[in-house]
Amino acid sequence: MIHDNQSRRHFLGAAATTAVTLAATQFGILDAAAAQAETGASGDTARIKPAANTSFGPLKQIDAGVLNVGYAEAGPDKGPVVILLHGWPYDIHSYVDVAPLLAAKGYRVIVPYLRGYGTTRFLSDKTFRNGQQSVLAVDIIAFMDALKIEKAVIAGFDWGARTADILAALWPERCKAIVSVSGYLIVNLIANAKPLPPKAELGWWYQYYFATERGRLGYDANRHDFARLIWNIASPKWNFDDATFERSAAAFNNPDHVAIVIHNYRWRLSLAEGDPQYDKLEKKLSERPVITVPAITIGSDFDGAAADGKPYASQFSGKYSHRILNGIGHNVPQEAPQAFADAIIEADRY
Repeated sequence: MIHDNQSRRHFLGAAATTAVTLAATQFGILDAAAAQAETGASGDTARIKPAANTSFGPLKQIDAGVLNVGYAEAGPDKGPVVILLHGWPYDIHSYVDVAPLLAAKGYRVIVPYLRGYGTTRFLSDKTFRNGQQSVLAVDIIAFMDALKIEKAVIAGFDWGARTADILAALWPERCKAIVSVSGYLIVNLIANAKPLPPKAELGWWYQYYFATERGRLGYDANRHDFARLIWNIASPKWNFDDATFERSAAAFNNPDHVAIVIHNYRWRLSLAEGDPQYDKLEKKLSERPVITVPAITIGSDFDGAAADGKPYASQFSGKYSHRILNGIGHNVPQEAPQAFADAIIEADRY
C-alpha cells in the first residue's frame, strides 16, 4: 500500500479509519457492499453490476533493462499508448475492466507486471533484488524503450501511482499525462523517518512487521492470506469474490516477490540500503520535484482526510484536476473502472 513520506502526515484521518476498519473487519462488523462504480468527478459513485471481464488475452514477454517483463496488451497497435501500473498487493488484473474500456476508444493499452510479480523475471541471478522507488520507474523507462514507445499516458495506484509520479517528475518528455490515485506519493526518506501519532502509526503495522525477520518469514509463508487481509482493510466496501482475488494472488508466487516487497518497505524506513547507482535519482526525488505534465489525481475513502487532494495539489503545476470517489477503497481501477478510464481519457485531452 501507499503509506509513506510527507504524505503520511496527510493520511492521519485515513490511518485512524484504517485502525477502526481493521477491528471491524476482524469482528465481522462491516457489511461489504458491491463497489463497482460508474464515472464521476466527485461525490458518491453509482453502483453497477460487476463486469464480466476476468482475464486478458495471452500475455507477452520482452527483455527490458535487467528484466524480462510480462505484460498484457489490448487495443490497436497504432493507437495512443496508455501504460497502467499496479501496486502491492495487487497485479495486472486491477485493470482487467479498465483495459477494454480504453481499447474500445482506440488506445493501445499496456499493463506490465512490476518486478517481483507474475511472469516478470530478472535476467540474471546476480542482480540486486531492489525495491526502492526510483528503480521501479527505471524499469518502466527500459520497458518503454524496449517497445519503442517514446511517450505514453501513465496511470496507476499504490506503487504504480508513485511510479507514475516519478516518471512525470524525472522524465516528463516520456509522459503525455498521468493519472495518480492518492496524488503525490514520492518518498522523502528523511521526512519518512519522523514519527506520527499512535493512531496514525497503527495504519503502518505491516511496514513495521516487514522490518523484522519474523515479518519476512511470515509474509513468505502466508503471502496469500496476508494479501487478502490487506485487500479487506484497504477496500472494506468492495465485495470481491474468491475468483477475483485468486487471479491476482497467483502473481505473488513469483520467486522474487518476497525479496522485492520486503526491500521496498525496509528501504522506505531507511532500514535497507538502495543501489548506489540510483543515488542521483533519489536525491532529485528527495527535493519533492513539481510535476509539470498534465495530471489528474483521484482520492477515495482510503485517503481519509487527504481525499480532497488539497495537501498535494501544489505539487502539480501543469493542467491539473482532482476527482473524489466516495464509497471506493484503495484499488480504484478495479472498484471503479469506468471512472478510472474516464480520468485517463480526460487527462490525455489536456
